[in-house]
Amino acid sequence: MRTHNQWLTRAETEADIPAIREIVLAAFDTPYEADLVDALRADTSWIEGLSVVSTDEDGRPVGHALLTRCHIGDTPALCLAPVSVLPEHQKSGAGSAAIRAALHAARGLGESYVTVLGHPAYYPRFGFTRASAHGIGVTLDVPDEAMMALALDEDRPLPSGTVRYAAPFGV
Repeated sequence: MRTHNQWLTRAETEADIPAIREIVLAAFDTPYEADLVDALRADTSWIEGLSVVSTDEDGRPVGHALLTRCHIGDTPALCLAPVSVLPEHQKSGAGSAAIRAALHAARGLGESYVTVLGHPAYYPRFGFTRASAHGIGVTLDVPDEAMMALALDEDRPLPSGTVRYAAPFGV
């Protein structure tokens, strides 16, 4: 899929796994997030097609967005985490392209809800709103504005409840 920023996006392939690990390691200060991606890949929360890369003109992955299964109360939902971009491509649209492609793929799979714990000035551009406004909470001590949720289908409003993450998140 070619995005409006000219980034190519696609679901990860097995050949992309080492490059994705390098992207995540480069984007964060510790290996926690890279180890998390590896653990999620081996977990039942993994959904084929929802680990998306954005690639440069040579087809090399430079950005990555991951959606895995979580629950809002008892309702199946997705968790967007982590989102990573090689430092030299940050602020270029590579991360946004991967997120948009992942959300598009999730809609195509019939998914309805996505949560994200992230920067409150960044994620609203994708339609995320404060989760607490919908009665959605987390068991983590995080700023209220950083926990957000998105209904992928406007005819299916967000459910209320506490977000339960996949086991590799450790919460």
